[in-house]
Amino acid sequence: MSTALADGLTIAKRNVIKIKRTPDLLGSVVTFPIVFVLMLVYVFGAMIEIPGMSYAEYMIPGIFVQTVVMSSQITGYTLVLDLQKGIFDRFRTLPMAPSAVLTGQTLGDVLMNAASILVMSLMGLLVGWRINGSPLEAITAFAVLLFFAYAFSWVTATVALALRTPEVFNNIATIVTFPIMFLSNIFIDSSRLAGPLQAIAEWNPVSAVTQALRELFGNTSSALPVPDVWPLQNPLLATLGWSVVLLLVFVPLATRLYKRSVS
Repeated sequence: MSTALADGLTIAKRNVIKIKRTPDLLGSVVTFPIVFVLMLVYVFGAMIEIPGMSYAEYMIPGIFVQTVVMSSQITGYTLVLDLQKGIFDRFRTLPMAPSAVLTGQTLGDVLMNAASILVMSLMGLLVGWRINGSPLEAITAFAVLLFFAYAFSWVTATVALALRTPEVFNNIATIVTFPIMFLSNIFIDSSRLAGPLQAIAEWNPVSAVTQALRELFGNTSSALPVPDVWPLQNPLLATLGWSVVLLLVFVPLATRLYKRSVS
């Protein structure tokens, strides 16, 4: 176990160095949410009314979630590139634990997500977002967000290992992640959506994470409608539950697909 952990940390260090040498990977992930923030706050913000609070305070916690969901695509993309370039075959010849490749990749993404969240936090402060909760609640919010990001990265790793080509993965990832983000409460209150779409948004894991962040950061208002579904009434528990379920389902699947890819 200690050897596997040490090998995983070595692979994580490799992935961090790779991002350092190709900063456009991180830049593209951060730039898109920044454009969303500027467009929604200064273009559409005046037309989207959130009772009892500014739209910037309402939206920024959701943008954090959007950022980590988009960042998780880098997990799959880099795995597919390594697979095509024969890096996995090189790893097989080394005295290292087979599990280190996937664990190192996902751990490296946690560090990348932490950097992305830092940039987005500074951007949020510039447009009017504030943390109204306690320091402990804020730390808990960031920790929960990184835990969900880690779990979601295993989803994209599984999809990437199943598809095996960068072009197909990018297309499928975009088709899947955009509905996940827009059919949620990131940009508007889910109660404003039509019946079937409202039900999807309320049970969307992204909505639970966003609601948990809003409550922990203190970005809520008593004037907003009270959610009547369990995930939004207990968003912190729902977020932790969704994260654990994703890990239990997709860690074994990704491991199995990895073994098949290198066999």
